[in-house]
Amino acid sequence: MFKEFKDFIAKGNVMDMAVGIIVGAAFTAIVSSMVADLINPFIGLFTGGLDFTNNYLVLSGEVPAGASLDAAREAGAAVFAYGSFIMAVINFLIIAFVVFMLVRYVNKLKAAATGPKEATPAAPAGPSELDILIEIRDSLKK
Repeated sequence: MFKEFKDFIAKGNVMDMAVGIIVGAAFTAIVSSMVADLINPFIGLFTGGLDFTNNYLVLSGEVPAGASLDAAREAGAAVFAYGSFIMAVINFLIIAFVVFMLVRYVNKLKAAATGPKEATPAAPAGPSELDILIEIRDSLKK
């Protein structure tokens, strides 16, 4: 069993996957910082600093009027924090778009590095309709 496990770990796919996970975790921190520190402030300029994070509904318990979401949670109230969910969806869409743009750029760089693809030779064309009709005509003359 140990030999099988050793063979499994030694396979290239497992090592590639491990490296991908480690690099992906580091890349997540970079992308999250870019979204939070660079992109969201610009979006805040256009939306007037709109932030849904503190929007919630109190399901049960007492919460002072105008209290933040954290204060409502500290007060022990059961809250429906829809604003946090909306902000998570917005951040996901921004992160997904940024990752899409980065992957698109990397793919363009790869394509430029490999050079233009060679054109495959076209399959030889069969006889045209005219050639077939001429052949039929000639065979009928015989």
